[in-house]
Amino acid sequence: MTPDREPPEPLAPFTPSAPLEPLEAVTGVRQSVSVVLPVRLTGAPDWPRGPLPFPAGERARDAEWRRRYFAPSVARALYGRRWHRTAAITAGPLTLVGLELLGAARPDDPHRALGVLHFDVTGPALLAVLRAIGARPGALPDPLTGPLAPAALFGTAADTDPPAEPFAIARPYTVAFLTPDPTHTAALRTDGGPPPAADDWLRALAGRWAERDNPSTPQRQERAAQEAIRLSADWSAMVGHHGTAFLGHRPDTGDGDFYAFAQGHIRSVHLDALLLGMVQRDHLNALADQLSSVFGTGRGLARRLGALEDDIAAFRSAYWRPHQSVHGPAAGLLRTFRAQHDLPALFDAILTEAADYSRIVQTRESRQIAGALGVLTILGLPVGTALAVLQVLGDQNPWHLLIALTAALAATGAALTTRYGRLVLASLRGRPSRR
Repeated sequence: MTPDREPPEPLAPFTPSAPLEPLEAVTGVRQSVSVVLPVRLTGAPDWPRGPLPFPAGERARDAEWRRRYFAPSVARALYGRRWHRTAAITAGPLTLVGLELLGAARPDDPHRALGVLHFDVTGPALLAVLRAIGARPGALPDPLTGPLAPAALFGTAADTDPPAEPFAIARPYTVAFLTPDPTHTAALRTDGGPPPAADDWLRALAGRWAERDNPSTPQRQERAAQEAIRLSADWSAMVGHHGTAFLGHRPDTGDGDFYAFAQGHIRSVHLDALLLGMVQRDHLNALADQLSSVFGTGRGLARRLGALEDDIAAFRSAYWRPHQSVHGPAAGLLRTFRAQHDLPALFDAILTEAADYSRIVQTRESRQIAGALGVLTILGLPVGTALAVLQVLGDQNPWHLLIALTAALAATGAALTTRYGRLVLASLRGRPSRR
C-alpha cells in the first residue's frame, strides 16, 4: 500500500505588489509550533496509546496511517511506546491542542523519552514565541510557564527536569509552520520561485532568531537557498540545529486549502522523521560517551566492549537504516537533520573505534593464551623430564620422587626468572613486558 496522495495544489504564480513586511510583524493565516523536549517516564502513562491522531480527510493520521511512511523497524520504534492526550489550553498567543510522549529508552537509561507539545499561535507572535523558547537576548519571558509549563502538562506521567548530561537538549527543539496571505510578499513566489527574503524567513524561524540577534553575512545569505528544502512549488522547509521551519509560498485561502493537509503532515509524518533523528542523535551521543570510557580503571575490558558492541548492533537494527527508514519528502528532512548534527560521520567513527578496540582485546587475549601455553611448557618440561628419568631407572621410592619434583619446581622457578620467563608471565597478565 502506498501513502495517500496529497491534494492537488494550485500552481499559478503569484506576483507580489505590496511592500515587504518584517517577519516580526507578520500574522500568518496558519501559525503553529510543536515543541520537543527531553523527559523521563515515571511509568506507563495512563493516556491513549499511539501518536496524536491529527485529521487527514476521512480518517485520522494515527499510527496505522503513519506506518506506511516508515520502515517496519523504525515504525516500531516510533509508535511502539507512544502515548497522547488532547487538550485545549490558551495562554497568551499560544493554544495547546495536544501533547505526546515517545519512549526512547537507551541501555543506560530505560526511562528516557521525548515529550511533544503542539500549539497554535495567534497574532504576530510566532517569531516572538520562538525567540522566547530559544532564550534570545531581549526576548519575551519563556511562554512554557504557568498553565503551559511542561511539568504541569505532563503531570505524573513524566519528569520534565532537564537531564544532567553533556549531550542533553539545552533548549527545546521547535517545529514551526507559517502560511502567508496576499500581503506577505516577502514569502510569495514569483515566476522565478520564492524570493531570497523567503529563505531569510525560513532561517529565522528555524534558528529562532531575528536579524538583530544574529546579523546575516553575505556568505550565509548565499547559502540560504541551498539550505532550503523545496517540498513543492507552494512550500519549503529548513532544518537547523535547534529548530525546523516550514513556510508557504502562495496565499493561504483558509478552510479547505492544501495548507490544512500540509499542517497535519508537519505535525505527524514530518515531525516523526525529525523525532527519529533526535532519537538517533541521543543514542549515538550515548554510544560515543560509553566508548570514551571503555578503558576504565577496573577489569573486564572484554566484557564492557562486548556489551557496547551489542548496544551498537541493537541501535543499528532498530534505528539506523540510512536508505530505507523514511519514504517521501520526510526522508529529506531526516537526511538534513543527520547532516546538521554530523550523525553519519559520528556513527562511522564509533564503528571504526569499536573495531580498533576489539582488535586490541583480541590481541590481549591471544597474548594471554600464548602466555598460558608458555607457563605450561616451562612447568611441564622439568617435571616431565624428572618423572621420565625415574621411570627409566625403575625407581619407585617416594622420597626420590619428592626430591625429583622439588628439583623440577626449582628449575621451573629459575626458568621463570629468565627474560623468556618474564615475557611469558607478562603475557599471561595481559600486558607486554617493559624493560
